[in-house]
Amino acid sequence: MKSRFRRPLRVHRAAVLAAVLLSTAAPASALDGDAPGAKAPAVPLRVATYNIHAGAGADQVFDLDRTAEAVRGLRADVIGLQEVDVHWGARSDFVDEARALAGKLGMRAYFAPIYDLDPATPGAERRRYGVAVLSRYPILAAENHEITRLSTQTSDPVPAPAPGFAEVTVNVRGAHAHVYATHLDYRADPSIRAAQVDDMLEVLAADRGPKILVGDFNAEPTAPELAPLWRELRDAAPDGGGTYPATTPVKRIDLVTVSPDITVTGAGTVATDASDHRPVVTDLRLHRRGR
Repeated sequence: MKSRFRRPLRVHRAAVLAAVLLSTAAPASALDGDAPGAKAPAVPLRVATYNIHAGAGADQVFDLDRTAEAVRGLRADVIGLQEVDVHWGARSDFVDEARALAGKLGMRAYFAPIYDLDPATPGAERRRYGVAVLSRYPILAAENHEITRLSTQTSDPVPAPAPGFAEVTVNVRGAHAHVYATHLDYRADPSIRAAQVDDMLEVLAADRGPKILVGDFNAEPTAPELAPLWRELRDAAPDGGGTYPATTPVKRIDLVTVSPDITVTGAGTVATDASDHRPVVTDLRLHRRGR
């Protein structure tokens, strides 16, 4: 959702994002070894989605440590983040939030900018804003796809392809899964979201294997523009509760969706005021082919 911020608290500026993949960490999920000759067991995977509001809480105060604690509390293996600033501006103290959160949580990260603008001052870092995926598991491949967007950076925008639809392939103890993170248009007119859904499904159709699409859809699951999604995916947390606004949620617009070959064993919305959205966390099982 579109928001304004109070003057941010000062924090130390993070280092430049050295690439899209950051330092490694041991997976949180456990899996027993395969018994000789047995069918390969399903692999547990906890996946979450969280619009972090550029590190500002429901109180509009920037505090990335608070954001990190909220994310850590999800105990997720893979997390899709929306509204991520990378050297964007004073509202987030020009911090590289993707790198900073990955460092605080001991996870790998892929950042997919929606906007990539010139520096605020000569010689400074480029100003970027978009979505990110954090993972405890190895990221085998990553891509920033274009979908239809209506820019918030021009006075008279027109629909046009623009980046910011992230895809990563993660290796979850031998089971490979495609994870996509998105942030759909917030405007009342659903036509842009409808075009974005079509664009995302085209990307998903090109991939094989388990697929997990997470994000801030800025529409509830019953919205007509989201209907095409449910022909290919299913809502992993239909009873999870509202996600926006965080203090007294009246809408469920933050979703984890999965392909039919993924089993959902648990899901819910987590109450926290570290953002203006609540995160959604799901426990999944990926089914590997037997040896």
